[in-house]
Amino acid sequence: MKLYPIHISNFKIDGGAMFGVVPKILWQEKYPADENNLCNWALRSLLIDTDERVILIDNGYGDKQSEKFFSHVYLNGGDGLEGALKKHGYVLDDITDMILTHLHADHCGGGVKHNADKSGYEMVFKNATYWVSKPHWESAMNPNKQEGAAFLEENLIPMLESGQLKFIEENTELYPGINIRFYNGHTIGQMITFINTGEQTVVFTADLIPSVAHIPLVWNMAYDNRPLETLQEKEDFLNEAAENNYTLFFQHDLYNECATVHKTEKGVRVKETFTLL
Repeated sequence: MKLYPIHISNFKIDGGAMFGVVPKILWQEKYPADENNLCNWALRSLLIDTDERVILIDNGYGDKQSEKFFSHVYLNGGDGLEGALKKHGYVLDDITDMILTHLHADHCGGGVKHNADKSGYEMVFKNATYWVSKPHWESAMNPNKQEGAAFLEENLIPMLESGQLKFIEENTELYPGINIRFYNGHTIGQMITFINTGEQTVVFTADLIPSVAHIPLVWNMAYDNRPLETLQEKEDFLNEAAENNYTLFFQHDLYNECATVHKTEKGVRVKETFTLL
């Protein structure tokens, strides 16, 4: 099994939104903001090649939204989706499985594009099954008022109409060594992928733990729908990660691609940071 980081791009979001109740005087030491209070974050996916399947976890914003839309997210840097795949010797049509942790625009928008004459939409990964959490899909179809704007019809309905969409209904082993677990604090039914390579377990932490800075239990995003549930899920997960020496792969951390954690007097904290390759 081979794993490759896919650094699609970076984007900017308000620091207060990313750190919730944590005061700026604390979080800006770890994640500096610009004059508009914006912090730069990574949009990083993960490619898994099992020899039999080529699996991609999440795919970024894509490029089909309006100029006004992108003026609010300030995309910068990265290799682009196709460029990052090409860097490791893959093309879009090689992807057999597209695991979507959840359906917020920055995680799934790159899976659907305009067709040639922009009269409709088509799938970016023509040979892939798109895997989505069933409870999360149902939530996205009937969203709450807080996260409704994060679910864009043009990202979701084309997946359903393509016939390539399949649902995961509960925690499961999707393929040998690739396990999916549901977490509900950030959004209902977020899917976190645990990859057992035979030598290590790598966890794609998505928005359960967006960055190293979010490892302390109360350092959570204002975007979380159920903050107390996020806190408990993180505590349980981080204890497990420390006990089993998991490699945490961060989707949004601009400065740290991976880390391991260990237990300290202050709780679970970073042991070391490193790159996957």
